[in-house]
Amino acid sequence: MNKKKNRFKEKKMIAVFLTSALAISTLAGCTSSNSSESTPAPTSTGAAKETPVKAETKYPASFTYWVGMNAGVSATMKTFAEMEVYKQLEKITGTKVEFQHPPVGQDKEQLNLLLASGKLPDVIEYQWTIVPKGPDNAIAEKRILRLNELIEQHAPNLSKLLKDNPEFKKLITTDDGNIYVMPYLSPDETVRVFNGPAIRQDWLNKLNLKVPATLKEWEEVLIAFRDKDPNGNGKKDEIPFLFDPKVTDVGHSIIGAYGITTTFYNDAGKVKYGPTDPKFKDYLTLMNRWYKEGLFDKDYATLDQKLKDAKMTEGLVGSMAMNVGYGIGTYTTAVTQTNPNFKLTGAPYPVLEAGGKSIGLMDTAFAGRGAAISAQAKNPEEIIKWLDYAYSSEGKLLYNFGQENVSYKIENGNPKLTELITNNPEKLTLAQAVTKYTHGTFSGPYVYDKRLAEQYSIVMPEQKQAVAEWAKADHSKLMPLTSQTAEESTRLATLLNDINTYYQEMFNKFVMGVEPLSSFDKYVETLNKMGIDEVLKIKQAGLDRYNKR
Repeated sequence: MNKKKNRFKEKKMIAVFLTSALAISTLAGCTSSNSSESTPAPTSTGAAKETPVKAETKYPASFTYWVGMNAGVSATMKTFAEMEVYKQLEKITGTKVEFQHPPVGQDKEQLNLLLASGKLPDVIEYQWTIVPKGPDNAIAEKRILRLNELIEQHAPNLSKLLKDNPEFKKLITTDDGNIYVMPYLSPDETVRVFNGPAIRQDWLNKLNLKVPATLKEWEEVLIAFRDKDPNGNGKKDEIPFLFDPKVTDVGHSIIGAYGITTTFYNDAGKVKYGPTDPKFKDYLTLMNRWYKEGLFDKDYATLDQKLKDAKMTEGLVGSMAMNVGYGIGTYTTAVTQTNPNFKLTGAPYPVLEAGGKSIGLMDTAFAGRGAAISAQAKNPEEIIKWLDYAYSSEGKLLYNFGQENVSYKIENGNPKLTELITNNPEKLTLAQAVTKYTHGTFSGPYVYDKRLAEQYSIVMPEQKQAVAEWAKADHSKLMPLTSQTAEESTRLATLLNDINTYYQEMFNKFVMGVEPLSSFDKYVETLNKMGIDEVLKIKQAGLDRYNKR
């Protein structure tokens, strides 16, 4: 009885801790266009000089800024205006920014309503590659401005960055030659590798097993997790592999072994669709067997993040694909409070045969997100100067680290977070403190500094090990950020709406055995009739145009 009470208390403690930790871990109408004289930008000791903002730079007196409310911000603040980075930016530029936020989780719906209304704020931060008909159409319909000339004439810091890094300019320019946002850029590959398969190292140690590399080894380990009570509670309640195929971008954790993905991929310049490849049947056969043998959760199709978190923290899960921050970092911090033996290891992406390669996951340096300037803005030249500050050496430090000698200090030429962030006196978690005192949203018009990741998201030895392991995967087949014409975007939306629905339904039927695998050819035939070949032609045209930029 005492043991049961103690386990209940432990689980309750983990749940309370995790609720706090996960809340912060998720890894704007036109106004006055009067300009004002800015104060000189402060110089950070030890910062490498790029293109300094001149004292005579004219910034807008005020403007409106629409941006989705980040979960990390909403945990402690009501608006981005409360973030210290924007308070400091107002002191530097003299500009008052009126932030406008849609309800959390309703960015897409609210932006569509905003664009339809015709009444737009001055700046709109969003992933513009996913807006209906694409960013070129938004420019053609005079919703947002083409920024090429504005950047060349009024954004010296970003101009220099693009000149020095022509691959960035290629990424942020559409097929029509338009730059549509002041971009969020993440240049360093080590930062862009953020997700992969992780496994309970303490369970492996207990069962005297090594980290699996091939799919055969994975199956052997999962069977051992199922049968040998690695969590030591005397019950056969372990979930060897927590599988969530709804998250297509991390579905590579298993299917990448077959050299395909669960969506579109780039095979030496040719766009292909994984779910119609004959090797996809092999993948389905494996997942069907694992499902029947209880190697992953029978309720996988209804999993959400809360359920995944609960199963992991209750000590039931042996492995799953997870983020390095909201995953290895969060779970390690939470569970070790009551189970000091808990340890996650980043496993290599599974391969078919020893020495083979598997497709992994990596973000692109630019994923389409940034700050667009409304065509209704009365002072775009001054607004773009304000936005350009983030791309200066001083701005990069401000957005990534906050205020010098407050949230960071320069040590040996590099910024180091102070105890205000790492051991906050108000008991803010590291993620909460980073969000409060720096930009902390990891999206927006600035360049992410890997030196922050080294102190924030890739800090634990387990995190560093995982990123190093996941970086070994094959990323050559991942699709670059292509763009489609307005007509193509409309056609794709129509075709893919039905295709994606059918694919998801059939995937679950194949895995659960509701539909026999002998029906695979019929399933492929149906996808062909639904227009997957047309989708591939449209995607191929986009890739060809991208390669010619």
